[in-house]
Amino acid sequence: MNQNNIHIDNKLGIIHNFRIFKQEGDIVKHIALALAIATTSAVASVPKDLAYPTAALTTADQVIDQVYYVNHFYPFTNYGIGREGKNTITTFILRPKGKKPLTMTLERYLNNDYSDGVYNAKDFAVFRSGKLKNLAFLITDYVDPAKTQQFEIFIPSIRKIRRFAQPARDDAWGGADFTFGDVALRKPHHETHELLPNEKYSGCIPSMDLPKNERNKYTKKQNITPDCSIDGTDLYVVKSTAKDANWWYDYRISYVDTKRFVDYKTTYFKNGEHIKTINRSWHSAGLDDPRGNYWAYWYGKTLTTGHESMAFVPKAATRVNKDYKKKIWTTKLLKKIPKKFKFK
Repeated sequence: MNQNNIHIDNKLGIIHNFRIFKQEGDIVKHIALALAIATTSAVASVPKDLAYPTAALTTADQVIDQVYYVNHFYPFTNYGIGREGKNTITTFILRPKGKKPLTMTLERYLNNDYSDGVYNAKDFAVFRSGKLKNLAFLITDYVDPAKTQQFEIFIPSIRKIRRFAQPARDDAWGGADFTFGDVALRKPHHETHELLPNEKYSGCIPSMDLPKNERNKYTKKQNITPDCSIDGTDLYVVKSTAKDANWWYDYRISYVDTKRFVDYKTTYFKNGEHIKTINRSWHSAGLDDPRGNYWAYWYGKTLTTGHESMAFVPKAATRVNKDYKKKIWTTKLLKKIPKKFKFK
């Protein structure tokens, strides 16, 4: 292997470069998490002009297409999670069972507003604190389904940009409980889907329990508590079975709002055993389209290990359909990232 090449270990989700990262062990440990955060614009398989249903859906495939549409923020021309004030910013929290959490912060800006027939979306993210501070990404997603995403990463320690192809769907977020497939890269055709009887959501959406002694300046004032606003909401329930017989799960079950098409919960099963759950809370953007929603938090737990992960997105730091003063989605910006992304 050429020493200047970067590749991704499909089992660990870690980027390796035998020369560049030789003495940067901490970055190697968490680099895949950084990648996953900036990859929610997966290769297009559901059209951006997918119509809102005029009647109750009757097939699982219809439901899954709507969920994909919502999770890739297609109701928005652009979507951003920035910084409000000094410490109101998105936090990613990883906590192994019995240990204190690791907390990182970032900003991220997605642009879906392309109609040139070449680009489907571009996604930019930058870490603002921790050992990954100033690490930045630009992900380009193409309209051509045969063309994989292009990843560009700015590595601050060497002041250089490296390019590589998208990771595998089953790669983990460098120790997190989410895979690249969970976040973005799983497409409807990767599974077969079955519609189960409708249910109503009962209770609150779980979140990570963070006592005061496990919070830092970014989380101590955030309202990281379970979302109890959806109790009684009508749900579609979909069983999705992996087409790959050797996949890390056999099937998963998704619980989907029948009006907004947000997925509140996904449970994963292998060999008849419940192995993982991902819970999601959502905010409405107040658009005419009920599907215009964005994440409030993700909370995942692997039941076999007790490991927990959470992504908390403050509502005050969220931006939808803004006109930014700088051209964010360019390679040039990777080397000169502003302290604040201003919009008109």
